[in-house]
Amino acid sequence: MSDGSLNLDDFGDLIERPDSGVRRDAEERRVRTGLPAGALGRLDELGEWLAAAQGRVPVEPVSRPKAVLFAGDHGVARLGVSARPAGGAHALVRAALDGTSPAAVLARRLDVPLRIVDMSLDCDPDELPAEVTRHRVRRSGGRLDTEDALTAEEAGRAFRAGMAVADEEADAGTDLVVLGDISVGGTTAAGVLVAALCGTDASVVTGRGGGRIDDLAWMRKCAAIRDGLRRARPVLGDQLRLLATVGGADLTAITGFLLQSAVRRTPVILDGVVGAACALVAQRVAFRAPDWWLAGSASGEPAQAKALDRMALDPLLDHGVTAGEGTGALLALPLVRAAAALAAELPVRREPEEGEGSAAAEPDADRTGAARMLDAT
Repeated sequence: MSDGSLNLDDFGDLIERPDSGVRRDAEERRVRTGLPAGALGRLDELGEWLAAAQGRVPVEPVSRPKAVLFAGDHGVARLGVSARPAGGAHALVRAALDGTSPAAVLARRLDVPLRIVDMSLDCDPDELPAEVTRHRVRRSGGRLDTEDALTAEEAGRAFRAGMAVADEEADAGTDLVVLGDISVGGTTAAGVLVAALCGTDASVVTGRGGGRIDDLAWMRKCAAIRDGLRRARPVLGDQLRLLATVGGADLTAITGFLLQSAVRRTPVILDGVVGAACALVAQRVAFRAPDWWLAGSASGEPAQAKALDRMALDPLLDHGVTAGEGTGALLALPLVRAAAALAAELPVRREPEEGEGSAAAEPDADRTGAARMLDAT
């Protein structure tokens, strides 16, 4: 890593796994509820994961989630690899800000604040609120098939911006991040990263994108990923240089955000292929980092499936949602909240003392008010 004081090797030392001792305590507490093993399916696993992330049993409810979407345009979109026009991501951002995008509707209904971070939108910054554009690194990105998406200096700035956003959210008390992206051409960049890191050919990772491109556009996208892959392979050993070569400002910032969120012990729900690709890069930097992430929803993109399989992350949902922009991760949030509520509020039974039968066992003292009301009924 060659960007001055930014040393990615430090993340390997700074990131610890969620507390395994607390996770065992959460498992023991779950057994003491008396519910049959497997009755709650994957919700048990989610509740135990949250307890380990929070470092406490019983787990606290997820009360302050935040949806964070990183936005950017990619020069490769000029090749016609997307169903959306090149440089058109700012229109998607405007829809989200106006509350009319799928992610904005869900965030509003779920009472989740929505934050958008412009890293490289192809528009005048005055067209958007200053809070959205204050981290912008450049206007659009270089065409990854023939030139670097970012300079080394821009990559460093983008990575640090992602870290700064993670720190801001942790300092504000955000207890779970729903992570997404708003981009045009971003899935092409993500495909290059996944193919490079997994050692596969372009055709294996080339999907149809959120807008479901036709066969001709798919072939153009596959060719762009193939050309980008040739440029990415020589720099695989330097993750920041890899992101500068083929990732772009938004993907670089997301990678920095994921790593710093793990440092700050903030759990994250990943959305689609872009988030999965950045997570794969981050895993190369710090192998413990994926323990802080959940895969929200399967998007149907082959690169996402490849990346999640490499990290052993199993999506919580698979409903064929391809809208992107954090939509799939937002849909998974109620499941995570339900797991937290069950892990926190199901009453446990104390072990019977000598001479007592099992029928004499009483609820343990760590019941919540809701659990006592449940007993009363």
